[in-house]
Amino acid sequence: MTNLIEKRQQDVSAAEARADRLRREVENLTGQVGNTDTGVAAQQGDAARREAAAGLTALHGPGVTVRMDDAPRRPDGTRPANASADDLVVHQQDVQAVVNALWAGGAEAMMIMGVRIIATSAVRCVGNTLLLDGRVHSPPFVITAIGDANRMQRALDESAGVRLFRKAAVDFGLGYEARVEGDVTVPAYHGSLALPAAKVPA
Repeated sequence: MTNLIEKRQQDVSAAEARADRLRREVENLTGQVGNTDTGVAAQQGDAARREAAAGLTALHGPGVTVRMDDAPRRPDGTRPANASADDLVVHQQDVQAVVNALWAGGAEAMMIMGVRIIATSAVRCVGNTLLLDGRVHSPPFVITAIGDANRMQRALDESAGVRLFRKAAVDFGLGYEARVEGDVTVPAYHGSLALPAAKVPA
């Protein structure tokens, strides 16, 4: 199973590198055309704005970073009073609660473990590992969002799911930290934009 995961991660990395190379070639060619045609240049400017809104370009700005971690193992192997094994790890719903709160707080761009996500991105965990774009990530999980830091912090404070995790952090020693960032860079989104069920009205 481990070998299959490693092979999958290598395949994903190779595909991403090829996609990046092709994307740069396309940008270079369209840029050359835009330099000699004002109409094309205007369309390129409009496309660039739409790409930024869709998450297809890297962005930077002020924001918030949230770090979530499993509870550390005790030297003697015991657990805190009244704690089960599940109480001591970060779960999918915990990460999703933070992501949802940041979107609700007006996040303009977001990444998890350095990987750009968009509103339709799925957060999936297997055990205490996070699956994202074909890669497996272990805690601590780091979520960074660009936007109004005060609004996003308020949204985190008001989220019922985040409050539950923060209580568990106090009760069982899980890690939770939210800090304001002066300037962070979020990479472009490279995942699928396909909408299998949705269709444009005729």
